[in-house]
Amino acid sequence: MQINNIQSRYVLTADIGGSHITAGLYDQNSSTLLKQSICRVEVYSKGSADEILTAWKTAFEQVVENNPGLPISGLTIAMPGPFDYENGISYIKNLDKYESLYGRNVKEYLAEILKLKPNQVKFRNDAEATIAGEVYCGAGQLHQRVLGITLGTGFGSAYSNNKVTHDINLGGTPYKKTIADDYFSTRWFLRRYHQVTGLSLTNGVEELFEMASQSSNAREIFKEFATNLNQFLESPIKELKPELLILCGNISKASSFFLPYLKLGVAIKIAQLYEDAPLIGAASIFHEPLPAGQNTL
Repeated sequence: MQINNIQSRYVLTADIGGSHITAGLYDQNSSTLLKQSICRVEVYSKGSADEILTAWKTAFEQVVENNPGLPISGLTIAMPGPFDYENGISYIKNLDKYESLYGRNVKEYLAEILKLKPNQVKFRNDAEATIAGEVYCGAGQLHQRVLGITLGTGFGSAYSNNKVTHDINLGGTPYKKTIADDYFSTRWFLRRYHQVTGLSLTNGVEELFEMASQSSNAREIFKEFATNLNQFLESPIKELKPELLILCGNISKASSFFLPYLKLGVAIKIAQLYEDAPLIGAASIFHEPLPAGQNTL
């Protein structure tokens, strides 16, 4: 593996998903992701710590070895929580993924294999990274105050003021009889569709989206989703006063069936960068400080 250089303009950046890792190079000078550098490696997230970390190492090695002459100045990772983002220690458990990393100092391991100093390895909450990426290079780049939400397997959220973005963990906020994450994620659509029709979706929200043009049940479920989102976001929008709301995540791809019903008194945009957003947002951590207190949310 090539020698790294703290003065290099290039950062190795990665996004940790439930079944894969995506990695690539980010150019700090031009604030761009080098598209030709991106690689994706499958990860068995229920495997041993060695299996998981070996898959990550493979991805990093592929990026570096496929881009000779481009030394890296650091590594950034968009990582799901709970996680100690400052010290690089995983506290993930009871989530059916990455549990073998619990208590492991991932930062020290990655610094060693990449021949970096520990302070050259940085982690960022994955939802926060996604929204930061959109703020830097996507839907939110022309706005100062931005609220972003990620709608997918979970409900993530972050707020950005003058390009400084931090996780606000709206998913853990009490809503109705449980928490917001139970209403604004894929599993709500699966549960609600079964309640309405007695049938099960085999391909999640994508399947519901595909049938919505001809299914009144599907359309009503998307409308109900919007009604719930209107109700829930009223308070954080009143408190934060964003200029823009960005909708990220796979559910946002079905926005044509629920966006017309969102009445929040704020401009709304759909994410533009999708899979590139967390890579860019993680790398942008070298440009902005983490807010005080950022740790394990």
